[in-house]
Amino acid sequence: METWKGKIILLIFVVALISFGLLWYGKDKLKKRRKIEEQERLIVQQKLNNKRVLEEVLQKAISSVGKNTDLNINEITPPLPPSMIRIKTQGCVTDGMLNAQNEDAKKAIDMINRSNCYYLHRAVETWLEAPDFDEIEESMNKIKKEDVVYGMFIAEAIDTKANYYSKIKERELDFDKMCKKGTDNFWGEHTCVPSLKRSEYQNYVFDIVTRGIDLGIQSFMFGQIHYQDDPGKAFVEELLEKIRAYAEFQGTEIVIGAQTNDIEKEEYLEMFDFIEGGVGINSAGEVEDGPCFSRWWKKKGDWCWALLWHKDFRKKANNVLVHLDWSGKIGDDMSIFAKMKREKRVETLERLYKKFTMMDVGFLLPMLAVLPKENEGCHGDSRKFYSADNQYSCKDEGAINKLLNR
Repeated sequence: METWKGKIILLIFVVALISFGLLWYGKDKLKKRRKIEEQERLIVQQKLNNKRVLEEVLQKAISSVGKNTDLNINEITPPLPPSMIRIKTQGCVTDGMLNAQNEDAKKAIDMINRSNCYYLHRAVETWLEAPDFDEIEESMNKIKKEDVVYGMFIAEAIDTKANYYSKIKERELDFDKMCKKGTDNFWGEHTCVPSLKRSEYQNYVFDIVTRGIDLGIQSFMFGQIHYQDDPGKAFVEELLEKIRAYAEFQGTEIVIGAQTNDIEKEEYLEMFDFIEGGVGINSAGEVEDGPCFSRWWKKKGDWCWALLWHKDFRKKANNVLVHLDWSGKIGDDMSIFAKMKREKRVETLERLYKKFTMMDVGFLLPMLAVLPKENEGCHGDSRKFYSADNQYSCKDEGAINKLLNR
């Protein structure tokens, strides 16, 4: 009996010791994060003060040359540097909000203006469509929040009949010359997968990114980079250097990310400021913790849909962002999420946000995303889009803003 009592006391002691260790680790991690946040805040405040001084000088200069000048202070002064901590904790998916021609995207601007979103992920969408920067600028002018970081998605799908005039090359670009060999009609008629090996595609990417930087966009993400690039040869490397050099010349700080799936080469992942991918929820809103999503990966050699918070990827990358993924097909993350009852959606977002934040992984909350058109469940103005807007059936914006305000 005494032996059993001793074992029970020892077990209680061990459990208490582990609990204390976990509590200490959590508090220590929170303390370090708050210290970094304070350092970032001081840096941003200093740059904000410098910007205000510069604005005052520029305002006096503009006034001295008369009211008819074309100078614009907002075009001259660079935006504040993006905070990766805030991107991770106050990031929102706003797919195509600045350039999609649909009612959900237009209404999303008002929703974002009243939101606590800081980072607007994929606000510019380029899937099978070259960006119209006049349209993007017009939409950006409707955003009244000053403290935001806009994101552009550099899609792995292009329309070979698209029209785009390059201001750098001073000519129309030829989208046929951007295609990866053997990918004709990959995404449908007159489409292909672009290749970073092709100089014409690099011309296109450099042009749209630099024009985005000129407008104040500060986050750029390559979609499924394993389609667009050869990780073994890293054709993207020189392009990244050119983009960063241009941003530095303009006095603008940017971040560049990529959807890297199961690429594990550390030197390749470290070229990007962040890697990004989906979470793979089930109908209960739960996620797995293995390296590959079990829906497709059963054994070694099967296709791996990577779960980027796994140590195989997270520890080799600078930063990791995840979100509820979409493919426009039944069974993807957004399809499952939109079919949940509202209480379940809120509980799922709260649990995933807490889980990933504790892992220092950014969980981007859904404000505007694509749904399968035949999907059942809540949706935005169109059945093809999820919108958190309270004027539509999902009505999730209150719960999302509460999470973002923590």
